Amino acid sequence: MVIKSETKQKILLLLVAGVALGFSQSPKNYFKILDGVAKEWKEIERNKLVRAVREFHNERIIDYKENKDGIVEIILTKEGKKKALKYQIDKIEIKKPDKWDDKWRIVIFDIPEKKKKAREALRNKLKDLGFKELQKSVFVLPHECEDEIDFIVEIFEIRPCVRFLRVDSFTNDEQFKLKFRLF
Repeated sequence: MVIKSETKQKILLLLVAGVALGFSQSPKNYFKILDGVAKEWKEIERNKLVRAVREFHNERIIDYKENKDGIVEIILTKEGKKKALKYQIDKIEIKKPDKWDDKWRIVIFDIPEKKKKAREALRNKLKDLGFKELQKSVFVLPHECEDEIDFIVEIFEIRPCVRFLRVDSFTNDEQFKLKFRLF
């Protein structure tokens, strides 16, 4: 299932923001999320919202839950959360520390031909994130990024095909130190 409408994508991401709001322990973050979400909800036309929510329910992306006080909550299903995450993959960034910790992060993958699109998407995403190609299916980065790689691997559904390594050195790593300007 592909969500084509920009409005539907926005609604799905706003529902995820509601989930984030529920997990926010910091009052500062709570109000920051709440303020942003309120503005975005106001921009969505009511009839489009109702139609999208109905479609989401039919597609099992959301579910309804009635509280004891009669208020109906909209809840993202597991499938809904997964869909919403796909829209957030473009926002992933890897933070570059001021000082290199002398460790290389290496992503190795062997993705079968039947998942060629996922293989190409992973390769392109790694390049977008600043990785350098060591070999066709081996990419290197000098910054911590394990969480980001885990997220990408889950989204592309290729966990068994990808390995993440953290190493001190590899043969001829000097050329990569130059490429990343680590000297």
